[in-house]
Amino acid sequence: MSAILHEIGAGPTLKTAAVVVSIGIAAFYSAAAGAQTPATGAGPAYPAKPVRFVLPYGAPGGTPDIVARLLAAKLTEAWGQQVVVEPRVGAGGTIGTEVVANAAPDGYTILLTSPSHAINATLYSKLPYDAVTDFVPITQLVEVPNILVIHPSVPARSVKALIALAKARPGSLNYGSAGSGSSQHLAGELFKKMAGVDMVHIPYKGGGGVVVDLVAGQIQLTFGAATSLPYVRSGRLVALAVTTAKRVSSAPNLPTIAESGLPGYEAPAWYALFAPARTPKSIIDKVQADTVRALKAPDVRERLAFETIQPVGSTSAGLAEFLKREIAKWGAIIKESGAKVD
Repeated sequence: MSAILHEIGAGPTLKTAAVVVSIGIAAFYSAAAGAQTPATGAGPAYPAKPVRFVLPYGAPGGTPDIVARLLAAKLTEAWGQQVVVEPRVGAGGTIGTEVVANAAPDGYTILLTSPSHAINATLYSKLPYDAVTDFVPITQLVEVPNILVIHPSVPARSVKALIALAKARPGSLNYGSAGSGSSQHLAGELFKKMAGVDMVHIPYKGGGGVVVDLVAGQIQLTFGAATSLPYVRSGRLVALAVTTAKRVSSAPNLPTIAESGLPGYEAPAWYALFAPARTPKSIIDKVQADTVRALKAPDVRERLAFETIQPVGSTSAGLAEFLKREIAKWGAIIKESGAKVD
């Protein structure tokens, strides 16, 4: 600085030059600091530490576990930070969901949930959180068809024939589900309402027991997961239709229930990501964009197709609207059917 001042001389010019040089130095350090700070000005770029996906239900190796671990592996690779799948199961998914509702809104605790998030809003008379206001939607990950499967002894080989049989024998057909309020249970209640039939619901604690008893002939049918397909291929069960609005690519010969006699019927399972309310939009946008990119990866799509899972990858706004429709739809079915928590 002294050398510069000596070169330009003393007097008024000296003061002016000193100011100019000081401003220049300040600008240099300001620019350097800005280059090291994220555009948000909110500290280190996200994520700067491990992220946890809280899974509020589901057994290891089940569909939610498969989806969570596939996504966690891809995001770990993309972010350079570990994404950990943390099962917090119990009470119909409400325990893990409450954990996320009460977590810091910083993007490091994310809920990976299912139709139970919408269903529980009505199924439970009181919840420790609000399914809408306590969360920010990130993206709907996937859609999973439930499959209408019957025991071979049931004298029906189409949805129309099953409806006719149920009408001829009110209350004689039992359908199993993974539990009261599960997507399988409400798929059956929606079927009963739209078809105008009387069938008896048999709730189980998880989907595994449903398939075992269906194969043994203890129950007559279920609106179950794709895990029943190996029994269908071996001839021990008969698949009639899928609960999605469109046929699924991994089982293209199976019609939808809607095209098989109940127009408008749709009751798939789905999985989506939510963050605690007040999580910054910049973080929501990043997680959404990187998740959608992960769902488009060829190896991810191949694995999902093998499991009869359809990738979705919606926007945050799209998931918000979808959730509102799901709450209204299943809320009406729960109230009309009188469904109760086990």
